[in-house]
Amino acid sequence: MKKRISCKALIFDMDGTIVDTNIIWDIATQKLLVSKGVSYTPEIHTTVRELLMGGAGGLRLGCALLKQMFDLPDTAEQLAFEKKAHAHELYKNGVAFIEGFSEFHKKIAHMPTAIATNADDRTLEITNCALNLDTYFGKHIYGISRVNHLGKPRPDIYLHAAEQLGIDPRDCVAIEDSATGIKAAQAAGMHCIGINTHGSRELIALADTIVDGYHEIDFLDIF
Repeated sequence: MKKRISCKALIFDMDGTIVDTNIIWDIATQKLLVSKGVSYTPEIHTTVRELLMGGAGGLRLGCALLKQMFDLPDTAEQLAFEKKAHAHELYKNGVAFIEGFSEFHKKIAHMPTAIATNADDRTLEITNCALNLDTYFGKHIYGISRVNHLGKPRPDIYLHAAEQLGIDPRDCVAIEDSATGIKAAQAAGMHCIGINTHGSRELIALADTIVDGYHEIDFLDIF
């Protein structure tokens, strides 16, 4: 008999889960490397995309890997600052919701929901301005600054979101698109749905439930 999962609230990751930013960060990476004199060939694009896919480890670690791969003289912190600046410019004009998110959110509008993301305050501000996230989540939009920048895979941001909602983490379900985020949600005691927005199920293999899109999340079936 299938174990029944308690779901009194849904907590969403942001980038790659509800906001379609994969292409934005791909372009930001390209702009960064080209500005550093790297010849950005299709082969380099494929290699870099596989290296950074899913945002594993966060922006700084990703830039540390780029620094090592291309022997760049800049610090990882400087590379992260420049890459984020490129991404923010792209966010202003090119950010959109993941297909199916808006329709899915209407179906669960009766439930408490929140965003729990590694994004910083400026990224949240820009994204909110572009997509009016607060019309979906109200005040329950939590970025990494809320937990002293202790990012995923630590569970802090998920625990904080659950606390602000006033719901036991074990009664919350998280929706994530990366292994790092899945580990964070599970460490917080939450059932985690992995959504395959990258087109690679390997990235979300650790999730408790795996779907290819929001249209596949059927609570009667999953729970």
